[in-house]
Amino acid sequence: MTDILSRRDVQFMLNEWLDVSRLAGRDRFAGQTVDDWADVLELAEQVASEQFAPHNRKADANEPEIGEDGRVVLIPEVAEAMGVLGETGLMAAAMPEKVGGMGLPMTISSAIFAWLHGANVSTAAYAMLTAGAANLLLANGSEEQIETWVEPMVAGRFFGTMCLSETQAGSSLSDITTKAVPQDDGTYRVFGNKMWISAGDHELSENIVHLVLAKIPGGPAGVKGISLFIVPRFLLDEDGGPGERNDVVLAGINHKMGFRGTVNTVLGFGEGEHRPGGEAGAVGYLIGEPHRGLAYMFHMMNEARIGVGLGATALGYTGYLKSLRYARERPQGRPLASKDPADPQIPISEHSDVKRMLLAQKSYVEGALGLDLYCSTLVDDEATAPTEEERNRAALLLEILTPIAKSWPSQWCLEANSLAIQVHGGYGYAREYDVEQHYRDNRLNPIHEGTHGIQALDLLGRKVTMHGGAAFGALYETIGETIAEARAAGGEAAELAGSLEAALARLAEVTGILWADRNPELALANATVYLEAAGHVVIAWIWLEQFLAAAGKDGDFYDGKRQAARFFYRFELPKTAPQLDLLAGLDRTTLEMEDDWF
Repeated sequence: MTDILSRRDVQFMLNEWLDVSRLAGRDRFAGQTVDDWADVLELAEQVASEQFAPHNRKADANEPEIGEDGRVVLIPEVAEAMGVLGETGLMAAAMPEKVGGMGLPMTISSAIFAWLHGANVSTAAYAMLTAGAANLLLANGSEEQIETWVEPMVAGRFFGTMCLSETQAGSSLSDITTKAVPQDDGTYRVFGNKMWISAGDHELSENIVHLVLAKIPGGPAGVKGISLFIVPRFLLDEDGGPGERNDVVLAGINHKMGFRGTVNTVLGFGEGEHRPGGEAGAVGYLIGEPHRGLAYMFHMMNEARIGVGLGATALGYTGYLKSLRYARERPQGRPLASKDPADPQIPISEHSDVKRMLLAQKSYVEGALGLDLYCSTLVDDEATAPTEEERNRAALLLEILTPIAKSWPSQWCLEANSLAIQVHGGYGYAREYDVEQHYRDNRLNPIHEGTHGIQALDLLGRKVTMHGGAAFGALYETIGETIAEARAAGGEAAELAGSLEAALARLAEVTGILWADRNPELALANATVYLEAAGHVVIAWIWLEQFLAAAGKDGDFYDGKRQAARFFYRFELPKTAPQLDLLAGLDRTTLEMEDDWF
């Protein structure tokens, strides 16, 4: 097996910390066992290692291109890997059995995708987008739409995309200009262009189901006038298979520094190259009610945000494991106490600064994976917890943790990739080693599905204040429960709890200061600093949880967990103090900067 993830760590998180066995007793997962899930994860590791990892570098070196016939050309291994993934059913692991899925907990599905992302994030993106599009339709589509579009997606025959951004709009979705004109038969004709559409055109599947944001003429202004449409690449024939070509045109391919194996496209809708029935416009089908498209799309966007964080984590994790193996195998230098040049060299993993870099990586990636899997348990609890109170609490926690789960791994697991390059020395930036590609791939994740700045505004401007601060209160209370448990355990756990308690209290205090005057412009001026500080507090909490789960257990694995927790508390958590002090001072430096001063 390749260095993708630590199977032992995944088992620890799922079984010894999160105790996924509790999910097996719920009605939705009736008949499933922990042993079943272990078998599925072993299969995921095998598929990742044998089908995804081997072509990771090849896909990076051979970017998608437009062939002479106007079709997207990908290396054949991508289709082969996706075919195997479809045959195993892993892509639809968490989808209901009634549509052909496996009906597994989201927590297990996330662990599956962690293996796939770590092995080959570019190929895994096709699966992630398809699963997200299918889940959106399951939540918001009609029964006919689910039967028509979701079931072929679950079977791996159709793939899916999300079409939001436009060249002139970017993340400002209120400014999109794509329009959807209603027709007498209940369909719509869609006109416009979409930019940055991952998996927007290819020959991997029989059809591509585009989920497109557009405005119906005469609707409300801004985001309140956005609707959501199914716009397939091919219209369907009487048997539900691909028929006439829809007026969806590949206008170009974007060339990226990473994720190169995932084709990223510019799409034109209603360009006139393929006129279904001889009429202008791409045929679209309204999802749900008019003008509620952005609310529906957030179902996929939030799932994608957690998925981006998971992908960032997996890239950081595989880079960490590869740098660890390299450090253990690379002899260089001698102990500082050595006086004899004839003494044998030691592996660089024995040098203190290399230990620092490896420990930092370990603390980032294992902390991030813990957050990813914890958020996945919240998805399961929101849907299946036995009481309404538990379901509502899970929903609140998921709301406030989603921007952190997207942004923190995207920032700090990217830093792990940077440290992996550093551990390799000059070899780290040579293309013969994987770690430089992992860095390039991961550098896209701080931008994917909303930048740090957007996530920061969401966290501090919406999630912290929602329902009168109920989500922040739920998080504060939940972290407090862990602190109380650690204090009761005594010893080092209690010491860590004391540090976390102080940081949490300061975060709460500063949150109050920021919103005391109810001035959004001032409160949000340094929202990104708030996101970084809050993220570090949350990861410190995740590490205290893992520290407690390892308590009283002997062996190198558990010793490593404890040491990584110590590192995070001593090297990382203290970074929040000056950040929170800056925020408490209501600093106006960025707010008062004039454009002409740059």
